[in-house]
Amino acid sequence: LVILETNDIISGGNFHGEYPAKALDYLGIAIHELASISECRMERLLNKTSSDLPAFLTTDGGLNSGFMIAHCTAAALVSENKVLCHPSSVDSIPTSAGQEDHVSMGGWSARKALHIVDNVEKVLAIELLMACQGLDLLKLTTTEPLEAVKTVVRQSVKTWDKDRFMTHDIEAAIKIIKSGVIWHTVEPFVQNYSNWCTKNNEMVNNYHENHHENHHENH
Repeated sequence: LVILETNDIISGGNFHGEYPAKALDYLGIAIHELASISECRMERLLNKTSSDLPAFLTTDGGLNSGFMIAHCTAAALVSENKVLCHPSSVDSIPTSAGQEDHVSMGGWSARKALHIVDNVEKVLAIELLMACQGLDLLKLTTTEPLEAVKTVVRQSVKTWDKDRFMTHDIEAAIKIIKSGVIWHTVEPFVQNYSNWCTKNNEMVNNYHENHHENHHENH
C-alpha cells in the first residue's frame, strides 16, 4: 500500500501485479487503435484515387516524393505497436526457487504501454502535418476549429512546396501533440457544441412532455 498523505509504504506480502498488468495491457491495445485508424486516414489522403488531392500530397510528383516516406514511417510504427500490444500479463516464469510461481510481468506491461503511447504520438503528428498539407493544396476553408488548429501548426511548420528533410517538422508536430495546445485551441468550440446539444435536448424533451400532456388531456 502506498499512502500519499503520510509518505508511507506498507508491504504485507500479499501483492500481485496481474491486475494492473492486465489494465496496462488493455491500455496499450486501446491507445494503439488511435494510430491504427490514423494510418488508414493517411492512406486515403495520399492515394489520389481516394481523394481530390495529388498523389502523396505533392504537386510536383516524380522529382518529389511528398509524404510517401512519412507514411512508411507511420506504417512501421503501427506495425511495431501490433507486436507491443501482445499482452505480457499472459506470460509467467517461476522465480525465487519456486516461491514466485505465478508472476504478472506487469513491469513490462507498463514499459511497453509507454512505448506504444510514444509511437502513437509520432503517428498522430505525421497525420496532423498531412491534414494541414491537404487543406493547403485544396485551397479551401474548413471549419473554424480546424482552421484554428491549422494556424497553430503553421506557426511552427510551413507548408511543403518541394521535398525537404522532414525530421525537424515531424519533431515540431510531436511537440504540438504533447503540449496539449490543440485541445486548448478546440476546447471552446467543443464546449459551445456541448452546450448547444444540451439546449436542444432540453427543447426536445420539453416538446415530448407537453405533447404527452396534451394528448392525455384530449382523451
